[in-house]
Formats: sequence, structure tokens, C-alpha cells
Amino acid sequence: MSPKSAQRFWGNDMHEQKILEVRRMSPDRRDAFPGLRHRAFALAMMVGSAAIAALALLSIAYGSTLIPLTDVVAALGRAIGFSGHDVAGPVGKIVVDLRLPRSILAICVGAGLGVVGALLQTVTRNDLADPFLFGLSSGAAAGAVSVITVFGDSFGIWTLPVAAFAGGILAAGVVLLLVARVRGQGPERLILAGLAVSFLFTALTNYLVFAGDQRAAHSVLFWTMGGLGLARWDNIWVGALGAGTILAYALWNHRRLDAFLAGENAAESLGVPVARMRRMTFLVAAFSTAILVSVAGVIGFVGLMIPHLSRPLAGPLHLRLVASCAVFGAVLLLASDLLARTLLPPQELPIGIITSSVGAFFVVTMLIRNRL
Repeated sequence: MSPKSAQRFWGNDMHEQKILEVRRMSPDRRDAFPGLRHRAFALAMMVGSAAIAALALLSIAYGSTLIPLTDVVAALGRAIGFSGHDVAGPVGKIVVDLRLPRSILAICVGAGLGVVGALLQTVTRNDLADPFLFGLSSGAAAGAVSVITVFGDSFGIWTLPVAAFAGGILAAGVVLLLVARVRGQGPERLILAGLAVSFLFTALTNYLVFAGDQRAAHSVLFWTMGGLGLARWDNIWVGALGAGTILAYALWNHRRLDAFLAGENAAESLGVPVARMRRMTFLVAAFSTAILVSVAGVIGFVGLMIPHLSRPLAGPLHLRLVASCAVFGAVLLLASDLLARTLLPPQELPIGIITSSVGAFFVVTMLIRNRL
């Protein structure tokens, strides 16, 4: 196909034809009624947005100390400049300085991991792809644990986030190096290299825990199972950067990602550089994952579950899929964090226990329904 013909794919007419082709491949009967699909998607986004607002309020109200919703709303109103009665005692500080940043970080991390999972599943054509599968989370956890058990606090409060970010980027670099050294760079090579790196960094983490300071077990548990306890106003921007990077990349390249749905040969014929696009998507996913893990630890199964939950409502095309993954990922992590803080009061469960439990049930359900 000539460059001009390939370029026409990005025009509206050719893209509409591509949408029709992909929808014909979809078994969803609602594709025969586009209006029904549009209404279902709009309703799902409205419900998801309302759920984010409700769960954020509940997350701020519930914790080791229960705060009435009226006081929560009053404290938030005063914080953004609206008039309202003053909240007595330390309640206002708890709401604004402790729990509100935690809710915002949960939204950012959930949205980011959901979009990362969708993109990795697309470019590898593997329904089980998520940051865990490619060693990204394992590398970040190994970096944080190495600081806790061996190297110590050298850069102040930013030591752990910087080490976790460096570990995630190192894992991504090793995966790409392995793929570059073998013949062929298809998605199966990327998956195998990612699994090998994941096992390697997991083994390194276990060794560091065994050989290091045993008194640091609680901190190690946070980084290996995830949590939002580090949320503060001065590091919220880190979570927003991770989520914003992957979201902007996905929306900018949504048509190229749509082309992957028809297969690599069809994507190449439409002018999409498949191998380069796969590497770039993996690098951006690795960058965003490392940033998110650096402030929230390793939170599993979000990137695996959310794309599967979103596709029945949003369809396979990425413009809507990315938006729905961001919304439902935020909902899942807000709900998981709320459960983690309320199931065993006054103790706080690692949020990874909640997401892994839900994820295991989800995978079993999908297997029974022959969806995986």
C-alpha cells in the first residue's frame, strides 16, 4: 500500500470503515444497534463518575476515626473557598491533609494501572497481560526493598520512591535488551522476556528480605503488597504524572492501537509500524508503572481486570476503552482502599490483598465462562 493510501487510514472515512470491521469481529450483539452501545457507554461513564465521587467521600469519612459526612463536606468546602461552618478540632486537618490526598492518589493509581493493562493487552494480544507479567512491578519492588534492607535512607523522604522508579525502569530495560538479543520481536518474545525478568526480580526481592534487616518487615510488606499510606500533597503530582502520561499517550495513539485489533499484518498494511509501536507502548507503560509503584507499592490485578470489565460497555476501540478503563480503575482502587482500612480496624490491610483476592475470583469466573 502506498504512503498516501496508508495515510488515508487516519482520515475519518477510513477510520469509520475500520470501526465497522472491528465491530463485525466482536461477538457482542449490541454492535448491531450502535445507538444502544452509545447509550450504554454514556450511562456507564455517568455511573462510574458518580461512584468515584461517592467512594471518595466515603474514603475520607471512614478510617481509624469515623468522621461524619457533614463535617467532611464542610471541611472540603472551606478548603476550596466556599463558606461553611468551621470544623472543630483536628478533624479539618485529617480531612484535608491526610485523607483527601489519599483519595486523589487512589484515583490516579487506579486510572493509570487500568489504562496500562489495556494497552499491554492490545500490543501483546494477550488477555492476561498486565504490569506484573512484564516484571515492571517486580523491578520497582526490588528497588524499594533494596533501600529498606541494604542501602538505607540517603535522599530523605524521596529515597524509596526514587529507588522504586529506578528498579522499574531497570526491569523494563532488561526486558527490551533480552528481546533485542533474540531473533524475532513478536509479542510472545516480549511476554517470555517479561516473565523471566519478573521471576528474577522477585527472587532478588526475596533474597534481600531474607538477608537484610528483619525489623524492616513491615516496610517491605508495604512495597510488595501495595498501599496508599504515603499519600501527601507534596507527592500527589507523582501519581498524577504517571496516570496522565499513559492516558495522554493512549488517547493520542488510539487509532494506531485500533489497528492492532485486526492483526499485525493488517496493521502494517495500514501504515502502522507494529514493532516500533509495541516497543514505544511498552516503554511508556513501564515509565508510568514505575512512577505509580514508586508512591503506591505493587498493586496487582488492576491492570488485568479493568480492561475486561470495560470492553463489554465501551467496545474494543481504544478511544472509549481508555476512558472507561481510567474511570473503572479509579473506582476499583477507591473501593479496595476503603475495604483495606475498614475490614480489620484499627489495622490497615495492604491494598494488594484486596485486589489480589478480587482478581483471583475474577480470573476463575472468566475461566468458567470460557472468556480467557
